[in-house]
Order: sequence, then structure tokens, then C-alpha cells
Amino acid sequence: MSYIKSPLSDTDLKVVGDALQGALVDLVDLSLVSKQVHWNVVGPRFRSVHLQLDEVVDTARLHSDTVAERASAVGVSADGRAATVAKSSAIGSVPEGWIKDTDAVKILVDALGAVVARMRERIEATADPDPISQDILIGLTADLEKHAWMFQAETV
Repeated sequence: MSYIKSPLSDTDLKVVGDALQGALVDLVDLSLVSKQVHWNVVGPRFRSVHLQLDEVVDTARLHSDTVAERASAVGVSADGRAATVAKSSAIGSVPEGWIKDTDAVKILVDALGAVVARMRERIEATADPDPISQDILIGLTADLEKHAWMFQAETV
């Protein structure tokens, strides 16, 4: 049941709702994973990686709110609960304990790669049914790809 009347047809709403919900889950998990690594990173590049991780957290949190509010605006109840995130995210688990700076970078390269790949699928899926949601996904994917580039540059 929806309290918000959607401007989209039922068919389009299903596609867009799935895309926005998937984006929300991935962004929430990306912020959690990045913060977990942020708290536990150690090594010679500690400070730069530590600060860079906070930038990813800020980006993910900003965009997760935008995505959740867009879902609500089109009549989809956003679900960012821990159980939903845990079962639906594309991001792998983070090891317990201290994380070497080189491992932290690899974790973020992998996490951002997985999220970006799924975001690009969502961009394609929302092109016809809702260009407004697609525009949001394009903008946030550009930001995530910038972070992905910066972490990848550290692996050379």
C-alpha cells in the first residue's frame, strides 16, 4: 500500500522502485563499510587513507538521502534497515580487526567497483521509465567513479 500517488505507471514504478531501493542499499552499505575501514586502518599511509575514507562516507550518506527521498516522491517506501542492507548489498564483508592501508585501498577499490557496476545497470534501466531518477543515479555514479579512480590510483 502506498500513501503517495506515483506519477509513474505501475510497470515503470516497479523498475524505478527496484533501481532506487537497490541504490539505497548499496549506498548505505558503502558508507558503513567505509566507516568500518576508516576506524581500523593502520600503516604508513594511515592519515591519507583515513581522510579519503571519510570523503566516501560523506558522499554515500549524502546520496543515500537523495535516493531515499526520490523513492518516497515516486511512491516507494525506502528501506534502509540493517537486515535489508545485509541481504541485498553488492559489497563483500570487511575483515575484523586492524586493516593495513594497502588492504584498505583494495577493499574500497572492490566495494566501489561493485557499487558502480550496479549503478550503471540502474542508470540504463531507468532511462525510459523515469529520466529524473536516472539523472540522480547519473550524478551519484559520477561521484562514486571519482572515488573509485582515486583509490585505484593508489594501487599502482
